Amino acid sequence: MILTANDLKKALLNIAQRIETEKDYLSELDRAVGDGDHGVTMSIGWQAICEKLLQMDEAVTCSEMCKVAGMTFLNAVGSSVGPLYATAFLRGSAALQGKTELEEKDVIEFWVAAVNGIQDRGKAQPGDKTMVDAWLPAVTALQLARNAGKSLVDCLDDAVKAAEAGMKETANMLSQKGRSSRLGDRSLGHQDPGATSAYLILSSFSESVRLMHQVKKVVG
Repeated sequence: MILTANDLKKALLNIAQRIETEKDYLSELDRAVGDGDHGVTMSIGWQAICEKLLQMDEAVTCSEMCKVAGMTFLNAVGSSVGPLYATAFLRGSAALQGKTELEEKDVIEFWVAAVNGIQDRGKAQPGDKTMVDAWLPAVTALQLARNAGKSLVDCLDDAVKAAEAGMKETANMLSQKGRSSRLGDRSLGHQDPGATSAYLILSSFSESVRLMHQVKKVVG
């Protein structure tokens, strides 16, 4: 399966729409452990990306698109999540350098580089009750599925399932990072909003790729 730059743009636009739809839910989760603004913050960042993508020239490469998305998110979002996703996009863009079309291995490499960037920048470890608890299992599952010879669609499906499991498990963790770490035992029983938005991002991307695959099969 080949994804064009326009396919990537559509997938990112779909993520922006998914985040917009779920922003109140994300903020509700955040009210239990933080400032209650995670949904608003993510909405601001992704809507800024959406506006920038719609202004882009059709000749833009996948790497340029991701680089612009990262810087746009950073400029729009002042909270700690801004540098994390900016780093993810910038690391991901480096993995796609100069490409106008993406093979399946390119998509895998993008997500691996992006998540490595998040972990390097934020220094969070599994079990800290952060987005890493969704992202790290997801990319591990992604790589295992790829090594097993699965298609991109199935690889992403495995990754989404792992992200969902990791997201749900955060409810059983004590927060070790950020404002929520001050809550101590009171952070137990609450699902992490960052892990939840990570799951929403990946599941939206996966859904987009699955639909694109179905359309490309019918057309060609």
